[in-house]
Amino acid sequence: MSSLVRARPAAASVAARAYGGSSASVPFSSSSSSSVAPARSAAAATAAFGNARILHGSTSCSCTLSTMASHPDPASSYGALHSRFGCARSASSSSSSSSPPSSPLSVLESAARDRRRLLSTAPAPASSAADESTTGKDDDENDDNDSDKESPVQASATVVKQQRLSKVPISEVLNAKHTLRWVEPVISQNANIKEAISVAIERGLSGMMVVDRESTTSTTLGRGKVVGMTTSRDLLRVMDAGFKEGKTANELVEKTVRELMTPLSQVIYARPDETIGTCRTIMAKLGVKCLPILSHGRVEGLITARDISEYHLEAKEGASARGGKKNYLKHVSERVGLSVNTSMADPPAYLQTQLAMESNPLFINVGIAEMPHPFKTPENCGMNARDHGPRDHSSDPDLSEDAYFVCEVDLPDDTSGTEGQVFKHITYMGVADGVGSWREYGVDPRDFSHRLMEECENKLKEESAKAKDDPTSHRIIAPAEVLAKAYERVKEANIIGSSTACVALFDNVRHQLHFSNLGDSGIIVLRHIDSDVAGSLKRDRTTPREDRKSDLRVAFVSQQQLRSFNHPYQFGWTGEELKDDESSFKTAADSCNTSIHIRRGDIIIMATDGLFDNVDIDDIAKIALKWEQKNGFIRGGDIAAREKRWSMGNSMSVQSCETLPELARSLCEKARENSLDSSMDSPFAILAKENDIMW
Repeated sequence: MSSLVRARPAAASVAARAYGGSSASVPFSSSSSSSVAPARSAAAATAAFGNARILHGSTSCSCTLSTMASHPDPASSYGALHSRFGCARSASSSSSSSSPPSSPLSVLESAARDRRRLLSTAPAPASSAADESTTGKDDDENDDNDSDKESPVQASATVVKQQRLSKVPISEVLNAKHTLRWVEPVISQNANIKEAISVAIERGLSGMMVVDRESTTSTTLGRGKVVGMTTSRDLLRVMDAGFKEGKTANELVEKTVRELMTPLSQVIYARPDETIGTCRTIMAKLGVKCLPILSHGRVEGLITARDISEYHLEAKEGASARGGKKNYLKHVSERVGLSVNTSMADPPAYLQTQLAMESNPLFINVGIAEMPHPFKTPENCGMNARDHGPRDHSSDPDLSEDAYFVCEVDLPDDTSGTEGQVFKHITYMGVADGVGSWREYGVDPRDFSHRLMEECENKLKEESAKAKDDPTSHRIIAPAEVLAKAYERVKEANIIGSSTACVALFDNVRHQLHFSNLGDSGIIVLRHIDSDVAGSLKRDRTTPREDRKSDLRVAFVSQQQLRSFNHPYQFGWTGEELKDDESSFKTAADSCNTSIHIRRGDIIIMATDGLFDNVDIDDIAKIALKWEQKNGFIRGGDIAAREKRWSMGNSMSVQSCETLPELARSLCEKARENSLDSSMDSPFAILAKENDIMW
């Protein structure tokens, strides 16, 4: 039985587009911490919609689109933020390992023989691997050819269907790793960074589980309770952040591992019965290089991309695959050593125009639109048209649980590398989506989200004012820090409720967008990518090249954080602190912190889930392209013609500033239209059906 599922969102949409020009065109004003230049002022439009829902409440969307231009600007950059995110999951699966042979030689021979037997038997048609690899599945190209020739023993065995490497359980990789070399990948939470670096190098570890040696459970057997995880990337990150703050190396290495570890709630893990293909996909999508394997509440070991590669190699070529004279002559001898005249190649021709602009600052225009739930009234929110009655759909933005802010401030740049204090003009923006189910408890869902965004803006203005009086004691504030301070103020004011939130800043010198996101709000970046030169992974495979009108692609989609379907993690306050680790209330420390490199002409969309639940990302790109073509920002998908116009100093920045609210409103209107259309399945509806949920 098929059920139609729809999310009816509140939508607030902010739009911006990159522009370029000479230093005389539309300069930013620095007279006030909240001033906005006329050509880049945030233009607010009204409208949006939300829905009171059992788990999460009203959905909504706010879109922030941005465009950049070449503009001389005496500013430096804000150091890149890095991402570390995940969500807690319950372990339910296990793996069983057979007892190893008694002698070391038999151990190696048995492990190699088992891996070859698992991957080899009757060879499958060679074309099947190629066919599957081109469909975007997990399998490696030519995985069908991973087996050795059959031994006489194997030839006499029963012939079974060949198994791809990507289908092998990850427990096999872990068992093979432990068979060859057992190293306990743990470190005490009280160890300092110096000790952590030594342990990582001596044991050849790229990741370690952090344990509390003084706390044990029935399953720890005295080894200590796992409290987090740390990786080599974490060690480098804390050193880099410390150097930027002016700390010495000696000071940094004395920090404890507890201060830099990834907490348990953010550790991404795999289960023993999950396949190599699944684990590779997780690593690629989330940008992690190390996965703990969890079984019955215990970490059986850590798997890295290198472990998978070595397993693949040995399964294909045997235990001697990495050593010996033959392997050296075949794989190493002709690839070792660089000539003294070696140099770096020039960037590809299709990137040179963009790279020529890297030395010039980029700026963003911002446009905003907002719409409440179509059935929202000052007294209530109807679940359907019957509840709402014969009235017109709601259009008053004050009724929306969504909130946003756009704030431009001047803050000292402590990374400029120049003598004297340099102030940088920074654009901050944010969206929040209040949880509508608070209405059932007599709480207005708008209060929390609106106050959270208000306090974000207040904090930034205060810091900008203080920096002018004492520049040496202030610096550019990271989005996560802005959210953390605002959240504390909301709790101090005893504002009951909860909200998802996303806050970003744009560094116009390094062309970086830094953001912090908690919940199911987020950011997407649209970019024109010439598929003839960008590689097969970026090509539109469904439309012939001659029939394509544009190469506008989704270049980035931010990570969402959900406890369960339609139940995002969120900032919240009930009047007292919740000590339950399983609560959906989180802090800014649990948010996803990421940086994206932005190019001139990119379109950045920041929105709450009202947009993403109701409009497919490809449809968002089509709406953005239609807006570009309508206003002449790009004609017929001709990227070269656009870059030629830029080189002549025509960035059309004024027109983009004036028309961006139209794009933002078009996105909100499309979200509302889809939410009211009972004949279509929205992204929200499709996801609900995939999870067997009636909504």
